[in-house]
Amino acid sequence: MNSARQSMQPICDGLSGTGSGKGTLMSLEVRPLGLAGVLEVTPARFGDHRGFFTESWNSTRFAEHDLDRKWCQDNHSFSADLHTLRGLHFQTPPFAQTKLVRVITGAVFDVAVDIRFGSPTFGQWTGITLKAETGNQILVPKGFAHGFLTLTRDVHITYKVDAAYSQEHDRSIAWNDQTIGIEWPLDGALPKLSGKDEAAGQLADTETGFRFSA
Repeated sequence: MNSARQSMQPICDGLSGTGSGKGTLMSLEVRPLGLAGVLEVTPARFGDHRGFFTESWNSTRFAEHDLDRKWCQDNHSFSADLHTLRGLHFQTPPFAQTKLVRVITGAVFDVAVDIRFGSPTFGQWTGITLKAETGNQILVPKGFAHGFLTLTRDVHITYKVDAAYSQEHDRSIAWNDQTIGIEWPLDGALPKLSGKDEAAGQLADTETGFRFSA
């Protein structure tokens, strides 16, 4: 009986996409975004007149690019209004988080900021537009603050993290910190912020808990 049960256990190895008839064609495009470890990740999509199929995350494919992580939680964020801005957020060690972010509906301008003291790129940022229609994602490693601005209404975002939420370690940096100088595509509008993000301090005054090591 035990052997029968074992034989029925699902296996996540082997060919990617076999259940959809795609065989080994489920490729993964990875593009550096200018700061060490911050990457755009775009899984292949296969579509027809009905819609499309994609593997938004596959442990084998991600491991081939040294991107596999011990994800412990999936988060879902909804923003109803255009120009909703969430960020810049991070958690200090030992609850630092890597994030893998993608948009389910709508589009956002997504940003990562290097907050590792001593890093040659400390305080620098990189940004990318994430769209539901393209399925591209951003990998934000530990030691980087993260934020996004909605470019449409009714935006749904999901993201994986490799550490649980900890209120004690949760931190924010001002979205408009002039020493960082993020060029948010607001087109003259004011962002819609939470009280927490409105009260966020400057990077120079924030103990991030991260130190750069070569």
